[in-house]
Amino acid sequence: MGAMIDFLTVTAWVQQLALVVSGIVLGVLTERFLVRAFQSIAKRTQSTWDDLVIQAIHRMPLLWWTLAGLWAALLVRGVEPNIRQRVAQGIVVVVIGSLTIVATRIASGSVDRFSAGRGTGLPTTSLVNNLVKMLIGTLGLFLILQNLGIQITPLITALGIGGLAVALALQDTLTNLFAGVTIILTGQIRPSDYIQLDGGPEGFVTDVKARNTTIKTFPNQNLVIVPNSVLASTIVTNYNLPRKKLWITIPVGVAYDSDLAEVERITVEVGNQTLEAVQGSAPDEPAQVRYRAFGDSSIDFDVLLSVSAFTDQFMVRHEFIKSLHSRFGAEGVEIPFPIRTVVMQGASPPE
Repeated sequence: MGAMIDFLTVTAWVQQLALVVSGIVLGVLTERFLVRAFQSIAKRTQSTWDDLVIQAIHRMPLLWWTLAGLWAALLVRGVEPNIRQRVAQGIVVVVIGSLTIVATRIASGSVDRFSAGRGTGLPTTSLVNNLVKMLIGTLGLFLILQNLGIQITPLITALGIGGLAVALALQDTLTNLFAGVTIILTGQIRPSDYIQLDGGPEGFVTDVKARNTTIKTFPNQNLVIVPNSVLASTIVTNYNLPRKKLWITIPVGVAYDSDLAEVERITVEVGNQTLEAVQGSAPDEPAQVRYRAFGDSSIDFDVLLSVSAFTDQFMVRHEFIKSLHSRFGAEGVEIPFPIRTVVMQGASPPE
């Protein structure tokens, strides 16, 4: 009789081990063949959502099949009810945790794709990604605690009371956090936008985080860190909104005896040639000339040229000034030096 009990015990252990190993083997085969087959199919489709789902479940089939084998091993005779209950509870906790990770990956990837669809050119801000992950992680944690038999209501109450004390202690941090949320929700400052703070730095927005917004200056490529509360309360010029194209103004002055109609014709011609030749310009909007003032030594006017983006203006301005100077020299148009006549009281007038 004792030998039969030992045989049954050994047989049960062998069955349990075989079930767990089978789960591991099935998980490895699923990862190596089935998931890779789905990856190759997803790459041939135009949609990116199937790629997102496959990336989200990366390494999870191995874990799920292993848990399935372990669950099946618990159904074999000879397992004590107390051990079965605890192991089953642990399996459920791991399953909930893994599903939470998958949901976090899908949500984070969805936010990135939504941001890319808006044409920002960069992934979405770290603040949005972190908030999404925190929300889904909190829900997963509550499900795990509920599965473990822990009451969440007293925990939520305690967190509410403690949250008040934390809010008072972290007032500046929370101010920057909510300011960052406001910046993102308004959509007036986005990653890759070129902005200029009133009396402050200017550059490309690289990211909006929980405490600050990072700006990369141009052309030095230095990183400027601006607290979100400062950015939300200051005057900001966004050179990407409502459009990236912008007009640049180049001041020019010619002598008083110049033929202004001829000067305008030459300047517009040079401006349009520059817009056609220089990369980054916007030739669909022709150059314009606007006379501005009678200066001390010249008649002053502004040349308006259209460029595709803020950073394109420097080369367009550079090439236009060179071309206009050369053309004025060839056409005999004088760009006078600043001249001012000073008359001293009591001095003899000049002959």
